Amino acid sequence: METINIKAETRTETGKKANKALRKTGRIPAVLYGGKDTHTFSTTIREVKHLIYTPNFKLAELDIDGAKHKAIVKEIQFHPVTDAIEHIDFIKLQEGVPVKVQVPVRFKGTSPGVREGGKLIQSIRNIGIKTTPENLVDELVADISHVTLGMAVRVKDLEVSDDIEVMSPGNIPVASVNVPRALKSVEEEAAEVAEAAEVAAAADGDAAADGDAEAPKE
Repeated sequence: METINIKAETRTETGKKANKALRKTGRIPAVLYGGKDTHTFSTTIREVKHLIYTPNFKLAELDIDGAKHKAIVKEIQFHPVTDAIEHIDFIKLQEGVPVKVQVPVRFKGTSPGVREGGKLIQSIRNIGIKTTPENLVDELVADISHVTLGMAVRVKDLEVSDDIEVMSPGNIPVASVNVPRALKSVEEEAAEVAEAAEVAAAADGDAAADGDAEAPKE
């Protein structure tokens, strides 16, 4: 699992006024929770950009005035207009203490439905898990090598170890292979033909029954 090293400086002044003044210098106020102490510090966008602006799940190693702490991002506050990062909350990783994180969903294998012309539509890109730091993973994987046209792969189909608790219900679809319009039309026509044949067969059966009923007795 990739870890991003982040250099930081302790800040002694807190509150809205102090944070605003800090941002004007180009630094980002942040807090590290967990453990015996809460650390208030600041860092820069250059230090955190590879941790924040990525679809991947990564750990942070905070170097706060020389003291190092393994952590994960808990919450990020963005400016409502500029989208600039205004504040970051981190959670310190402690051995044996469970944490909740969001990790991306990846796929392996080739779907037969995709080979037949279908398109894999992903409905969930990240999923919540709960586990201890020593069992953290940076992704959950689903095997789609059995997914045919019209089928879905669900949360319960993800490859998850016994040490990890998935926070979403098992029946929620993660991705599905849609049926292309051209193939769908063929299938619908075939279904209509089959239905018409069944109706015709039933009508023939009813007519034969009626003919038997109306036959004169000898």
